[in-house]
Amino acid sequence: MALQAGIVGLPNVGKSTLFNAVSSSAKAQASNYRFCTIEPNTGLVNVPDPRLDKLTELVQPNRTVPTQIEIVDIAGLVRGASKGEGLGNKFLANIREVDAIIHVIRCFEDENILRDEGPINPVSDKEIIETELQLKDLDSIEKRLSRAEKMLKIGDAKLKLEYDVLVKCKDQLNRGKGIHSLGLTKEEKAAIADSFLLSDKPVLYVANVDEASMHTGNKYSAALIEAVKNEGAEVIIMTNAIEAQIAEFDNPDDKAMFMEEYKMTEPALDRLIHSAYKLLNLSTYFTAGVQEVRAWTIHHGWKAPQAASVIHTDFEKGFIKAEVISYQDFITYKSEAACRENGRLRIEGKEYLVQDGDVMHFRFNV
Repeated sequence: MALQAGIVGLPNVGKSTLFNAVSSSAKAQASNYRFCTIEPNTGLVNVPDPRLDKLTELVQPNRTVPTQIEIVDIAGLVRGASKGEGLGNKFLANIREVDAIIHVIRCFEDENILRDEGPINPVSDKEIIETELQLKDLDSIEKRLSRAEKMLKIGDAKLKLEYDVLVKCKDQLNRGKGIHSLGLTKEEKAAIADSFLLSDKPVLYVANVDEASMHTGNKYSAALIEAVKNEGAEVIIMTNAIEAQIAEFDNPDDKAMFMEEYKMTEPALDRLIHSAYKLLNLSTYFTAGVQEVRAWTIHHGWKAPQAASVIHTDFEKGFIKAEVISYQDFITYKSEAACRENGRLRIEGKEYLVQDGDVMHFRFNV
């Protein structure tokens, strides 16, 4: 399941520096130029999970495989992108393809790094990108509304729901608010799903602060937190340049020493990846055997056959049952055999809702 979170922001806010930190498979050029990232760089990122480490310790498998999400580094946007300014059309097309947005906002001062819009203003930066996404959505919706109106006049009644939802979306955008905060029902979302509205994507904010503010934040990050509090969105405070340095260490001891120097208990990057995973509404289940201990990504609320399909589609087609041990029971009893002996291994059928952390084994017949 290749779900993507796209890193966006105005030019020179630290997007590519953050991408360099999160991606072990690609390095974006980070430099003080407006459009140094033209094609979106994509990197697969391991999702840190202490539970996977603990299961590995108990099972002692031949290999351990973490789950991953895709992070996409998208070219910097400028005011007027919805009208094609800068690399606007390319930028907006790349956002359309991702499932969630990580919006990097500059919360540091540096006279050597230009800001086209003048003095540092994180709230304004946030609003510039939001406005461009909303303007592009408004343009898309007005075109679809025009078509829907014509079809309704010739009696295509099935378009009524789509038309009503489009009107509701247009009103929301005209109020200067994104579609994500409209709270559309599942049916309403389905009616306009092929519109791929940009402002309907969930957003996570990264306040890129100076080194001195990495633990406490500063006046800029505080202003950003205040600005998003009614959105229910999360703000991760981090120093992207420090995170990029941490990611460069191959030796765990060197990495630990570096983090200790900065009084860090974990990389802020780990928090960001966990938050992005949560933003995408994902859960993890595990398989644990001598050959491998592995984490698998599923959508929250999936049933057992759907969860089995991420291993192989045949597992879903021929699903018979799932043997399930809760993560906590596995840790308490220390092995599958002990869980079985103590009645902690459950047999679940097709309607079972997989819980985050379940340790599972599927029985199937094809």
